[in-house]
Amino acid sequence: MPIRRELRCLYPRHWPALSRRVRFERAGGRCQGCGRPHATTVRCLPDGRWFDPAEGTWRDGRGRLARWPDLEQMARQRTTRVVLAAAHLDHDPRNNRMRNLRSLCQRCHIIHDRSHHLSQRRITYLLRRAVGDLFLGPYRIGPNRGW
Repeated sequence: MPIRRELRCLYPRHWPALSRRVRFERAGGRCQGCGRPHATTVRCLPDGRWFDPAEGTWRDGRGRLARWPDLEQMARQRTTRVVLAAAHLDHDPRNNRMRNLRSLCQRCHIIHDRSHHLSQRRITYLLRRAVGDLFLGPYRIGPNRGW
């Protein structure tokens, strides 16, 4: 995922090389959360299980061996292309120590950043409500909204 323009100043100039080192040299081109290999298309189930083509088996969301899906679950499978990213464990892009960086796929990165995304969602909802109060009058919850 590209770095947003307003956050680029927080990353060092050698970030691409550092990210490559974390993802490919240290992690061997696999997600350190679930073990998915970089730049491959894998079959996934809604519960987080994925098919490991190298081993010929299903793995759970943490990369451990998992049971094979039944026919109903196989009908809900989808494919996804795995792209690794270097994630900051403490969510601070200025802290670029190797022990603070981990190679994560999209799914594991979203799970890791879940609390941050939830807080940002709450801020967005509150800002929308404030704009509504500013231009439409008091915001009312319930059947008599006044609009």
